[in-house]
Parts: sequence; C-alpha cells; structure tokens
Amino acid sequence: MATVAMRNGVDVGQLVETIEAIKRNPQLAKFQFRAHSEWEGGGRSLTRIQGFYGAGQEDTSRAQPFEVGGDEPPVLLGKNTAPNAVETVLAALASCLAVGYAYNAAAQGIEVESLDFDLEGDVDLHAFLGLSDKVRPGFSNIRLTYRVKADAPRQKLEELCEYVQRTSPVLDIIRNPVPVSVELAD
Repeated sequence: MATVAMRNGVDVGQLVETIEAIKRNPQLAKFQFRAHSEWEGGGRSLTRIQGFYGAGQEDTSRAQPFEVGGDEPPVLLGKNTAPNAVETVLAALASCLAVGYAYNAAAQGIEVESLDFDLEGDVDLHAFLGLSDKVRPGFSNIRLTYRVKADAPRQKLEELCEYVQRTSPVLDIIRNPVPVSVELAD
C-alpha cells in the first residue's frame, strides 16, 4: 500500500516524526508564545506576534511580525477597524479546533474536504462597566456548531471531534482557569 505524504494539507510523515521526537525527548514539547500589544487610542490596539520558543530553541522563522488589530464597534465607542477582543477569542478557538481536527484526521487517514465553524458567545457588560460584581465580565456561554465533509462515517467524525475537544489548547484555556500574573512595569 502506498504511503500518503500529504493529507488535509498536513505532511503526515513530518507529523509522525514530530510525535516520535517528542516521545524520545519530552522537553521538545515545551513552548513559550509571546505577544506585544500597544494601545493606539480609543478602542484601538495593535498586537505584534513574532518570535517564540519551541522544540528546544528560539524560533526565528518569522522575518516580519504578524499584526492583529483590536477595536470596538461604534455601539461600544470604537471605530470598527478590527474585531474586538472577545471576537478574537472566538476566532482563536475556531482556528485551534480546525488545526486539531485537520491534523488528527490526517493522522487517522481521513481526508477532509471541508470544515467550518459557527460560534456565538454571550457577554453581559454590567461587570465590564463596573455596574455589577454578580456577573462575570467574560463570556457566560459559548455555542459552537461545526460542519465537516470527509471520507469517514459520522460516528468516526464525532469521535474525532470529542478527541480534538480534549486536546485543544485554546478550548482548555477557555474551559479551565489559567494562572495569570499582571504587574505594572517601571
């Protein structure tokens, strides 16, 4: 039987090699991601993301930083030049689930023809505006619906989705408290 090198845009051989390398040297799995954000006025900010540490070394593969804008819609006193922060969280969740689904499907020999997500998140502004300490300032609920067209039975696709939910870093960040330290620098 011929080996498929690429599936779902994923180099399956490299994926397997990466997994095996981490099994041999667990320290290779330790990553540190970084971002630098600057407020630009009003509701607008710009975050630059470039270097990170991973696979045992500082990564220098990005010649230029990625830029992620943030703003608010006019109803929240912004200029609508970019998504707001909670919309960016929804985008990060969808992106993480898509990567997990496509990579794991590829590893299991499943060819994905299409995959898309619809997400909704509910926020009550009372806490953000300092009007209540009885509601949380973040999402109170997130609903996600996904559609996938692939060469596998529905049950297999549902099992894959359950697995991806257990292994998604962004879903884990949203579902479980993460220690965050905040300090004012000199």
